[in-house]
Amino acid sequence: MYNISHKYKRILFLIVKLVIVFAACYFMYHKLADNELLSFTKLREQFTLVFSNNSWALIGILLFTDANWFLEIFKWKTLVTSFKKITFVEAYEQSFGSHTAALITPNRIGEYGAKALYFEKENQKKIIGLNFIGNLCQLTATVLFGCVGLFVVLSKFKLNLPSFNFKTVFIITIILGILIVFRKQFGFLKIETYLHQFLRFFKSVSTTIYLKTLGLSIARYLVFSHQFYFLLLLFGVEVDYITVISLIFCMYFFASFIPSLSIFDWAIKGSVAVWLFQLIEINELTVITITTFMWILNFAIPALIGSIFVLNFKTSHLK
Repeated sequence: MYNISHKYKRILFLIVKLVIVFAACYFMYHKLADNELLSFTKLREQFTLVFSNNSWALIGILLFTDANWFLEIFKWKTLVTSFKKITFVEAYEQSFGSHTAALITPNRIGEYGAKALYFEKENQKKIIGLNFIGNLCQLTATVLFGCVGLFVVLSKFKLNLPSFNFKTVFIITIILGILIVFRKQFGFLKIETYLHQFLRFFKSVSTTIYLKTLGLSIARYLVFSHQFYFLLLLFGVEVDYITVISLIFCMYFFASFIPSLSIFDWAIKGSVAVWLFQLIEINELTVITITTFMWILNFAIPALIGSIFVLNFKTSHLK
């Protein structure tokens, strides 16, 4: 009976891995082949136009991607090493494999479960917490630079940002106050217990780990934001550095607060980028092409690499 059950688990697990890889590959192909903003033919023409006689530029762009993922892998290794030593190769596999699994889940939530599966059951909650810290530090970098960029952009341009509705804010505040006061009656005590457990975990992580993780997150942010800037230069955009980099910071800032599947990341950043870069009259085709290139380099290609690790993955619970 045990052998039969064990066999079915292994078959089911194989099916799950195949579904993840197939779904990720299908969605990536679908987004490139049926891109409403930029056809595959037009994308290829743009790629040939920029890189056919400039192979060094292509190498430079790929080096940005390598640096981006090297920092992400090293950040994950730093977090995990706070309680368990892992090699760079193990961190590489876990980062790329979880990236593929997260690609088809809302707001990359699948990344948490995928990374946890690489570790023993008693350590999985800790891994989820560490992954949350890593993502929180990356979001902190986005918000910090985004606020700087927004300040610069607002000082130079007039943006039609939504105004605060104080009546709505007041009503929401009252509702939250009622929920807090009567949290026991609403059954929120269990949630509060989980929050206390998370807070205890966060306090148990050393300040050094937080600082290293935040430093690596900032470095990674600067790498991929300047990759975007470098692509703008390759497409002949001639605007002063401060203005362009501020718009890029704003783009990542606004896009980070829009819930979505990672597979649609290119479309969200593309839409936000078109809205922002029209302020300096950059051609819409150029902006969409660059955001698509960025998506291919930093999401699609790493997801294909990660699919190899997903297929080869063997959880200890099924061995």
